[in-house]
Amino acid sequence: MVTVRFFAMLKGLAKTEIKEYDIKAPVKLDELKSLVKRDFPALEGLLESRSVLVSINQEFAGKDAVVKDGDEVGFLPPFSGG
Repeated sequence: MVTVRFFAMLKGLAKTEIKEYDIKAPVKLDELKSLVKRDFPALEGLLESRSVLVSINQEFAGKDAVVKDGDEVGFLPPFSGG
């Protein structure tokens, strides 16, 4: 099981904070994104943008990252601070 967490405005657009996917074999991050976009069409444009950061097990991940059973994937929208 892969747990996907949505943060900030993404959580609002998805209308949920967490979605779980039953993934038996490791998949590329792009494959997981395709599943998320299928289930949450309102997120499609944002997930395609480079401004949304992705974490796997609380570490930032690149586009070539691999997701496996037991991982937690976070989608983080752009943020600012001061």
